[in-house]
Amino acid sequence: MSDTSKRIIVGLVMATIAGLAALGEYYGIPTVRYLGIIIVLAMIVEYAMCMLRADHKVIKQNWITFGGFLVLLMLMLAAINAVGNRPWIILLMLLTIAGADIGAWFFGRLIGGDKMWERLSAGKTWSGQIAGILCGTFASVMYGLLGADTFMPQLMWIGISIALLSQYGDLTASYVKRTLGIKDFGTILPGHGGILDRFDGWIYALPLVWLIML
Repeated sequence: MSDTSKRIIVGLVMATIAGLAALGEYYGIPTVRYLGIIIVLAMIVEYAMCMLRADHKVIKQNWITFGGFLVLLMLMLAAINAVGNRPWIILLMLLTIAGADIGAWFFGRLIGGDKMWERLSAGKTWSGQIAGILCGTFASVMYGLLGADTFMPQLMWIGISIALLSQYGDLTASYVKRTLGIKDFGTILPGHGGILDRFDGWIYALPLVWLIML
């Protein structure tokens, strides 16, 4: 089975889980919050396992990078515990980040062009980043149109911010992986890598939304 097929199948499974979480919320069960906490805890465990397998000299030489990344993950845990009580915000972020990811991947391959930071991620291009921001913003605006049947200009700025931060979360995770000398944080999601690989776009976006809520 090709990596593309694996990605599609895993994507459908994750979409199904998201749908079940939405169903739970409909019946008054805070499934979004519980699911979010489980995912972030899994990310932290996955990262800790990578640290345990890493060369101690590498960890010692780059302790600021690795420690800072752990702090970001702990901030995510605190943020999802708070933001998870507002499932409509999580849904907005999910649609925006998914739109940014799909747009960057599709148009980056279609258009190509100059690389953003080839040392960190050979596949990321400036065209992909711009397309990702546009697609993520479009998803955010459509969320308002379909959910509230009205155009909300603030969703444009929210969409731009979340889409941009999601891509830099991805680049940060790529930098940590490159420093560790690994391709993926894990293999639990065929075609996607580990849980941390799949949800790295939330690293900056989620704490920012939490900060805005505060």
